[in-house]
Amino acid sequence: MAATATLAFEIGTEEIPAFDLKRATEQLAELVPASLDAVRIPHGDVAIYTSPRRLIAVVDAVAAETEALEEVFRGPAAKIAFDEAGAPTKAAIGFARGKGLTVDDLERRDEHGTEYVYAVRSVPAQSVAELLPAVLRGIIDGIAWPKSCRWGTTREMFSRPVRWLVALLGDEVIPVEYAGLTAGRTTRGHRFLAPGPHEVACADDLVGVVEAAFVVPTQAAREARIREGVAAAEAATGYTAELPAKTLTEVINLSEYPTVMVGTFDEEFLKVPEEIIVDAMLMHQRYFPLYDGEGRLTNKFIIVSNGDPAHEATIVDGNERVVAARLYDAKFFYEEDLKQPLEAYVERLDEVVFQEALGTMRDKTERVVKLSARITAAAGIAREEMHDIARAAYLAKADLVTGAVIEFTSVQGVMGSYYAEAAGEEPRVARAIAEHYRPRFSGDAIPTDVVGQVVALSDKLDTICGLFAVGQSPTGSSDPFALRRAALGVLAILETGLPISLVEAIDGALIIYRERGLQFDNAAVRREIIDFFITREKVALRDAGVKADTIDAVLACGIEEPMVLAARARALEAARVDDPDTFADLAIAFARANNLRDVKLGTGYKKAELSAVETELSDAVIAAEEAVGAALREDRFADALAALAALRAPVDRFFETTMVMDDDPEVRANRLKLLNRFANAFAHVADFGQMAKK
Repeated sequence: MAATATLAFEIGTEEIPAFDLKRATEQLAELVPASLDAVRIPHGDVAIYTSPRRLIAVVDAVAAETEALEEVFRGPAAKIAFDEAGAPTKAAIGFARGKGLTVDDLERRDEHGTEYVYAVRSVPAQSVAELLPAVLRGIIDGIAWPKSCRWGTTREMFSRPVRWLVALLGDEVIPVEYAGLTAGRTTRGHRFLAPGPHEVACADDLVGVVEAAFVVPTQAAREARIREGVAAAEAATGYTAELPAKTLTEVINLSEYPTVMVGTFDEEFLKVPEEIIVDAMLMHQRYFPLYDGEGRLTNKFIIVSNGDPAHEATIVDGNERVVAARLYDAKFFYEEDLKQPLEAYVERLDEVVFQEALGTMRDKTERVVKLSARITAAAGIAREEMHDIARAAYLAKADLVTGAVIEFTSVQGVMGSYYAEAAGEEPRVARAIAEHYRPRFSGDAIPTDVVGQVVALSDKLDTICGLFAVGQSPTGSSDPFALRRAALGVLAILETGLPISLVEAIDGALIIYRERGLQFDNAAVRREIIDFFITREKVALRDAGVKADTIDAVLACGIEEPMVLAARARALEAARVDDPDTFADLAIAFARANNLRDVKLGTGYKKAELSAVETELSDAVIAAEEAVGAALREDRFADALAALAALRAPVDRFFETTMVMDDDPEVRANRLKLLNRFANAFAHVADFGQMAKK
């Protein structure tokens, strides 16, 4: 077996942002083997190690040379490559040139009686050590960053300045050049605990040298170390930590040698709403709160330090001072905000621009109040709930101009609910203010009751309709206003059974915008918004396992309401799964009738001229029409499908015994009219022809 060696490559940097580092780690796992394979360097497994100050790739069993290769390419037929005189044509010349050969180098080979020209090219073995500088430089350039920077006098760009490079094939240095640096065998350790430099004798030693220098070089190992420290802190305090996934991921990639410590703040701050304290710790300082056995927030918190554990007391004291400063701010803003009732802040919403063409948050508040009133009136919601909805809609955005929310933006809505309670507002109103931003993401909880649900729906729908009206709808992968997320939130709320017509609500929102002087093509914008919601619902249904042709069959009936589409598509899919033979045959029968019918003839057939089989089908169609109509009026779509399924036997007998295209034009016309009526029975249920296509 040819000699192999380990390849180790390290890019040393200033601290890379946490989430950028996570993405770079994922990229390297694909980029490194792909780069080696692209130049045919034989290799074994690839391991990726990363920390905030380094990206490392270690590749096992890298061969000393690439394998010699004979490449064979088939070209055009010989009769095309050469003319009658045997001279090469442009086809032969171009083929040879494209392979780096001359026409004289081409070979002729017979394949099953047809002669073709072939290019045979020998690629000699190459030294891997000579190929690697360009390959490794390409890996550096190949990492995609959300944001990059330049430093020094070079033109290279990276997430953060690159400070050192290590590249070793076995014990041989690979002289990769980048940004004025040339790779060597010297790495660096933890910035404070063992900065270095540290020499690496061979590629197999790199990770060990880094670990000995107080660097935990994988995300998984750092997470395990943090979780062990948290478990120890929980055992020591008797409290339980909250470790949100996003913050944990960030903390994992902010430290090279994480150490868990416990800090404390003054219990006086616990009088401040819990959400502000948690926001100050998690969002601003990346600390983890601790809760007692009854789920109450305590005055202790977890710090994940990248400093020297020997100086824990100093580190904890510094972090406690930072938390105290943040909580003093929170307490001050909270107490100042309470000096006025929440309603007093509504007037100041004119200070906050919602969108340039759509006005301020005060304008939005007025629109949401009007839209929620339209929705509640149409839905027949109880009068006392209508009052609470109107009040919640009026106050929902008021906290945006309070000191606490300006300083701690993630608690918008939540703070409004606290201020509403303090001002004596109804509990349902306060809860709706806190919940009206829900659902904020897929899987998030929706507002608890109809008050919050209507306000949330009105708020999201006002945003969607307004931005569509001013030409700011999502395009491709670009959705700067998160309208797709807002639409999914609307659909999630409607899924609860809220008795609201989305189309009527859209119409109401657009009317309000027109009344306020906004100019737009109402019909075009309306159609675009309805299609936008239908598309979101189609995606959700497909993700839930409903077949695309089932969805298309329901949509073919002109459905505009996403909830109607969802209910009918699910019912049709369920019936199709439970009784596949009946519905497959019914789809085929419908398609057959649909293909034969002549719409111009109408449905006024002469029943007296029908045969017994035709009469049976006629009676079945009339019964189905009545049953389908009643079922659809009462939203019993499954019953409507069952009524259509009952047509299978009579329509089968009709086609088995009846020549539709009879020679007698009157007989033929009568039968076609019967088929027209048969097909019309499906018109408001589903286009079964869509399901018969395949």
